[in-house]
This record gives sequence, C-alpha cells and structure tokens, in this order.
Amino acid sequence: MGEEVKLYGARGSPFSNRVNIALKLKGVEYKYYEEDLKNKSTSLLKYNPIHKKVPAFVHNGKPLAESLVILEYIDETWKTHPILPQHPYERAQARFWSRFIDDKIVTTTIKVVKVKEEQKNALEEVSEYLEILEKELKEKYFGGESIGMVDLAGNFIAQWIPTIEELMGVEILTEAKFPKLCKWSHDFATHPVVKEVSPSKEELVAIFKPRWSPTN
Repeated sequence: MGEEVKLYGARGSPFSNRVNIALKLKGVEYKYYEEDLKNKSTSLLKYNPIHKKVPAFVHNGKPLAESLVILEYIDETWKTHPILPQHPYERAQARFWSRFIDDKIVTTTIKVVKVKEEQKNALEEVSEYLEILEKELKEKYFGGESIGMVDLAGNFIAQWIPTIEELMGVEILTEAKFPKLCKWSHDFATHPVVKEVSPSKEELVAIFKPRWSPTN
C-alpha cells in the first residue's frame, strides 16, 4: 500500500513501548525514532504539540498522540492479531481496565518514586489497585490466550515495576500477594515479540538510576 508509519518514542517510556509491541505483533512495518526527552526533536513537537510527549504516531502524514488512542487506531487499521475483543461489551471492559492501569496503578506507582513523604501511603494504595487487577485476570493474558490491549497497558506492571522495586528498595509485586499477576508478568515479559522490542531490566535500571535512586 506504500504506507508510511512512524513512531517517535523513548526506550524508557512504557507508553511508547506499548505501541512498539502492538506494531510488531501485527507485523506492521514502521520507522522508529528514538527521542531524547531532555532535548525533544522538532518532529515530536510538531506531531504532538499539545502534550509534547512520546509516543507520537504518524500514519501517512496524520499524527496521533496518547498510547491508548494509538493502540485502538492500530487495531482498527491493521486486522492481524486483534488486540481489542470483537464483542462491544468486552471491548468496553478492555478500555476500562486499560484506563484503570494508567489512572490508578501507573500514577500511584510514580508517587512511590517521586514523593518521598507519600511513599508509604502510595505503596498501600498501589497494592489495593493490584489486588483488584489480580481478581480480573482469568486466563493466561487479560486478552485470553494472546496479548490484548489490557496486557499492553499492563507492560508498566510487568517491566517497569520490577525496575522501581530494585532502585527504590521496595516491594510492590510479590508472588505471595499476587501469584496470578506475577505469572502473567513473566509470561508477558518473556513473550518473543515483547522481548524483542522492550528494554531489558538492566537497561531500564541504567536509564532511571540517575533520577530515581533513593540516595539522590
């Protein structure tokens, strides 16, 4: 079709990583541009002028921002490996839980890192949210037997939370408390496509250590 697909992302961003994984799962050819978030490119600012953040996704010259919006667009445009369910109710549920991960789990976990005086409360709060998610996990993945939208949203849990635990010296996702989520995290992180495009834990530690180490 002579399509032009571009993704502006950053290795340390769970949000751009979601889009990377989705495109690879669907076998879409695209150009990836790594952004230096301290020195953002003119292209990123042009394609995402409102938030000025990664990811910015461009399809045939038309830009989109916000990872969950981008995932839905990708799913509607390329039909291989569906990431949203076909049934309207199940689709709505997938949207709900993806938003729950962003609004509750991601934002609260970031407080663990950034707001020292709120760390204890934030850890308790994120634990409550993870308990809710643990109960929602019925199969190998949230998307059933294959990776779906909620799994992609949850890449933060599987790949970024272990990094935060190591750097901050805290426990968040323990096997004793969250056996299903821990198994899901392992299955997700070791999926061949996820492994191929995602940063390793060592890479994430190297990226975030200067910013997040509790001694700083």
